[in-house]
Amino acid sequence: MFSRYKKNGATSAPVHPALMTDPDAAVQPDIDPTSAPPEAAPKSKILRRSKPKSTETAAEPVAQDKEKKRRARLDEIKTEMHSRLLDNLNLSALENAKEAELRTEINTITSEELSDMGVVLNREDRTTLQTELFDEVTGLGPLEPLLKDDTVNDILINGPFNVFIERAGKLQKSDVRFKDERHLLRIIDKIVSAVGRRVDESNPYVDARLKDGSRFNAMVPPVGVDGSLVSIRKFKKDKLQIDDLVEFGAFNEEMAAYLQAAVATRLNVIVSGGTGSGKTTTLNALSSFIDNSERILTIEDTAELQLQQEHVGRMESRPPNVEGKGAVTQRDCLRNALRMRPDRIIVGETRGEEVIDMLQAMNTGHDGSMTTIHANSARDGVSRLENMIAMAGIEMPIKAVRSQIASAVNLIVQASRLQDGSRRMVSITEVTGMEGEVISMQEVFRYERLGLKPDGTIIGRFTATGVRSHYSERFRQWGYDLPTSIYEPAGD
Repeated sequence: MFSRYKKNGATSAPVHPALMTDPDAAVQPDIDPTSAPPEAAPKSKILRRSKPKSTETAAEPVAQDKEKKRRARLDEIKTEMHSRLLDNLNLSALENAKEAELRTEINTITSEELSDMGVVLNREDRTTLQTELFDEVTGLGPLEPLLKDDTVNDILINGPFNVFIERAGKLQKSDVRFKDERHLLRIIDKIVSAVGRRVDESNPYVDARLKDGSRFNAMVPPVGVDGSLVSIRKFKKDKLQIDDLVEFGAFNEEMAAYLQAAVATRLNVIVSGGTGSGKTTTLNALSSFIDNSERILTIEDTAELQLQQEHVGRMESRPPNVEGKGAVTQRDCLRNALRMRPDRIIVGETRGEEVIDMLQAMNTGHDGSMTTIHANSARDGVSRLENMIAMAGIEMPIKAVRSQIASAVNLIVQASRLQDGSRRMVSITEVTGMEGEVISMQEVFRYERLGLKPDGTIIGRFTATGVRSHYSERFRQWGYDLPTSIYEPAGD
């Protein structure tokens, strides 16, 4: 039996003593119906059973404690069963196995091993155990249900017993947990080893990518004081188009028409915003306006962009190896990309010395390039560009730096996550040139907050500022003659 997946000569492991104790657990050992009844129950058990339940509130902690014990017992059985499965399964044969076939195999082996261990489970617990064992063997254990839940955007782990998730922009604690720190470390190692990276005490932090493209970051002890810290930004399976973002209220149709003209006429665009504000989603949506005939090169630390064009070359930076060598930075990728005849270059996030190469690319024939930066407003975004150039160690007068920025950047789109968890494009600002030593800018569209609902939802509207676009003539020459009405402010 199990000839395809079971190892030759595999034998059952001895029963773990912890699995045969605790009478309150939902898991009980098999009882032979022909055997004689026990002479007497232990005194402590009689006392517990005869203890009066005075009120309903008094019974609640007892039920919670019983559920906690039940969960702990299932965790112990799962750990023991996982060890037995690894001893019995031929892991090399699992790579080509079909999911349904493998589930059947694991369920059958689980039933046999439970029988050998003398453990009986009710149907619900058995199904839960079999599902979790399948996830442990083939996936990422306790994380699998969260990764399959499309309503979960982020998974944040603070040690093995504290797992938080973000839904609709709001953080909440999940009932998912790991057995202990070793269990969590085993899942982390499984993720990073799959992409050829490592994490341990000598290299306690790592960036990686899951199979589905989700961004993964982990910091393990001793850097993580109370246990390993993990954050997973989930990969959106459905590519959001501009129409989807308009429907979700990220911006309005007039702003979408303006952005389509800006991207199609090859303006250089920077998407600015804080962490989790939707910068990458916005960049993905804007890229849908790029013509399919153009050659696009993308550069990222962790590949997240989902461009829909046919001619896309994707690059990803690489950290140094164990010896501290072999690193490939975003700047290395960007310099090489300039020799690959790109029409546009898209950098997932500019946050270091690659900024000077990005600005030079925008200035030297790669019009329509795009990137994201961390900043709280368009003016802050320009200041951050100045600071990044200074951090790159390039000695330039401040006027020359600002002139370089003003000639390279045409448009700054500001994204923000508001206090109710919603994500909005709060500002679209054009860079119009220099006035003396100051970069001149004009805001074309903005989001106005009007109030707050009793449930905490923000009431607001998108409106034009009344300023006509500096690039209106460029739009017209490229065949995007936008009506002047889109620049008129919303009425009161």
